[in-house]
Amino acid sequence: MANICGCELQAHRPEQAPKQPHTHLHRVAIVGPPNSGKSTLFNKLTGLRQKVANYPGVTVEQRTGRIRLAHNREVELIDLPGIYSLDPRSEDERVTHDVLTGRMPGVSRPDAVILILDSTNLSRHLILAAPVLSLGLPTLVVLNMADALREGGGALDTSALAARLGAPVVLASAAKGEGLEPVHEFLNRQFAVPHPVQLPVIQDIPKCRAWASRIGAEASYRAPAPPVWTRRLDAVFLHPLFGPLVFILVVLAVFQTIFVGAEPLMNAVEAAITWSGSEIGRLLPASPVRDLIVEGVWGGVGSVIVFLPQILLLFLFIGILEDSGYLARAALIADRTMAKVGLQGKSFIPLLSAYACAVPAIMATRTIENKRDRIATILIAPFMTCSARLPVYTLFIAAFISEGPFLGPFVGRRTAAMVGLYILGFLAAFATARLLKSSILKSERTPFVLELPPYRRPTLRSLGLRLYDRARIFLRRAGTVILTAVVILWILAHVPLIDGHAPPIEHSAAGTLGRALEPLIAPLGFNWKIGIGLISSLAARETIVGTLGTIYGIQGDESAPGLQAALHRDLTPGGAVALLVFFAFAMQCMSTVAVVRRETGGWKWPVLQFVYMGSLAYLGALAANWIVTAWIS
Repeated sequence: MANICGCELQAHRPEQAPKQPHTHLHRVAIVGPPNSGKSTLFNKLTGLRQKVANYPGVTVEQRTGRIRLAHNREVELIDLPGIYSLDPRSEDERVTHDVLTGRMPGVSRPDAVILILDSTNLSRHLILAAPVLSLGLPTLVVLNMADALREGGGALDTSALAARLGAPVVLASAAKGEGLEPVHEFLNRQFAVPHPVQLPVIQDIPKCRAWASRIGAEASYRAPAPPVWTRRLDAVFLHPLFGPLVFILVVLAVFQTIFVGAEPLMNAVEAAITWSGSEIGRLLPASPVRDLIVEGVWGGVGSVIVFLPQILLLFLFIGILEDSGYLARAALIADRTMAKVGLQGKSFIPLLSAYACAVPAIMATRTIENKRDRIATILIAPFMTCSARLPVYTLFIAAFISEGPFLGPFVGRRTAAMVGLYILGFLAAFATARLLKSSILKSERTPFVLELPPYRRPTLRSLGLRLYDRARIFLRRAGTVILTAVVILWILAHVPLIDGHAPPIEHSAAGTLGRALEPLIAPLGFNWKIGIGLISSLAARETIVGTLGTIYGIQGDESAPGLQAALHRDLTPGGAVALLVFFAFAMQCMSTVAVVRRETGGWKWPVLQFVYMGSLAYLGALAANWIVTAWIS
C-alpha cells in the first residue's frame, strides 16, 4: 500500500513500456511547471555541453546536455517542456508524458527524474508531484528559489515533506547556484548501483489532487509574503493605461539602444571583414578562386555578419525582459488586445518568440489547446518582425534615412522608422487574426490562465548562454544557407563566358534572371538587382543582403557604406520604402513554410499563408511606392 498523498492506494507495477534503443548513458529527466527555474537548473548543471534537436515525428524541441559525475562517469540530462500536469492535452504535455512513460518512439525512458518546483508557490506546484512520483522512477524533488522563500519570510520543513512524498527533497536556488550539491549527490548515489530501485506507484491519481495544500501544511510550509516593490511594480506594469505605455517606452528604448549601442561594434566587425578580405586578396594570386573568395564570400557573407552585434543586442534585451519576469506581465496586458481579435493571451508568447524566428514560434503554439486558435496563431506568426529582417531593415534605413532627432533627443529618425516597421507587421498580424477568427477559424474564446513569476535579477550566465546560442545559430546560417546562396549567385554572375572573360553582370545568367523578373517588380520601384535578391531571399530573408553585397562587390562596392551608397544611387526613395514594406509582409522563408506544413499536417494552410502574405506584400509595396513617389514629387 502507498500513502504518498494521504490516500491509502494500492501500489502496482508500471505499465510495460515499449522496447527502447540501447544507450550507454543514463538519462535523467528534468520536469517542472513553467517559470519554476527548470531551464536555469539545466543550464547550471550542463553549461555549454548542450544540444538541441526535435523529438522524432514532432516539432517539439529536445534539449539535452551532459553532466560529469564521480569516477569520470557521465549522465545525460533532458530538459522536458514545462507542464502543470501529465494529462496529455497540449503537445508539450503529450511529449513529457510519452517520454516519462517510455512511449516516445526512438527515445529511451529516463532512469531517474529531477522534479523542480517553485518553493514560493508550493501549494500550486505540488499538484504535479503526485503524477510524477506515481511513475515509479527514482525522483529528487528540488524546491527552487529558496533565496526568495527565505527573503520573503517563508519556511518549510524539507524532512517532513520528504517523508510525506516518499522522495528526497532539497531546497535550492538554481539562479545563484545554491543547494546544487545534493543534486550531484543524488545522481552519484543513484547511478552507483546498476539497477535503480523501483518506488511504489500511485494507482488512483485523480483522487489525490486537493491534497497539495494539506501536505504543505503538514510540512510546516509558510508561503513568503510578496515583496512591497513587487506589488508596486505590478501596480504600474499591469495598469490598464500605464502598463501599455510602459511597454511602448521599453520598446522604443530597446531599438534606440540597438542603433546607437551596436554602431561601434558593427564598425569594428566591418573593418575586420574589409581588412581580412583585402589581405586575402593580396596573398592569393589573381584567379577566379580569389575573386570568388573576396567578392563572393567576403563581400556577400561579410555584409550579413556585420549585423551580428545588432541581433545579439536585441536578444540581450529580450533575455533581460524575460528573465526579469516582465514579459509575463506583458503577456497579461496583451491578453486584452488578443481578445479583440478572438485570440487569447497564450498566443502572445509564440508571437513574441516570432521576433526571434518564426520557426520556433510556430512550434511554441503547441501549448494552445484550442486547435483553431493554434492555427490562427501559426498563420499570423510570420508577420512578426523576426531577426532575419533586421539586417534588411537596417541596411535600407541607413541608406535612405539620415540620423537625427524624431521625438526630441531620445528617439532618432532611424529608430522611429524601425519601430514603425515592427508596428506595421504587428498591425498586419492583428488584422489577419481578426479576419480569420471572424470567418474560417471562428471559435469560442477560452479563458487565459497565467502564473506570474516573481521579479528576478537576470544572471550573466543565463544571458551569456542565450547570446552564445543565438550567435551560433546566426553564424551557422551565414556559413551554410547564405554562403551557398552567394556562391551560386557569384557563379551565375560570371557565366556565360565571353571570349574567356566574365560578362558584365547585367548580361550574366544572374542578370538575365533578374531582368526577366524586372517587368513584374518595376511597378514597385525595384530594379533587376533587387529581383535577384528577392529570389535568393526565399531561402532566408537576410540572404538578400549577402546577394546585394555580392552583386555590388563585383562592381567594387563590397563594404557596408559602399553598399548603402550604391543602393541610394540605384533605388528611388519610393522603391526603398516599398522594399521595406514588402519584407514586412512577405513570407520569404522556406523553413517557415516547411514547419507550418508539419504543424498543420498538410499543404493547405502553408500554401494559403504563402499566397496571402505574398499578395499582401506586393500590394503593400505597390501602394508604398506610389504614395512616397507622389509625396516627393
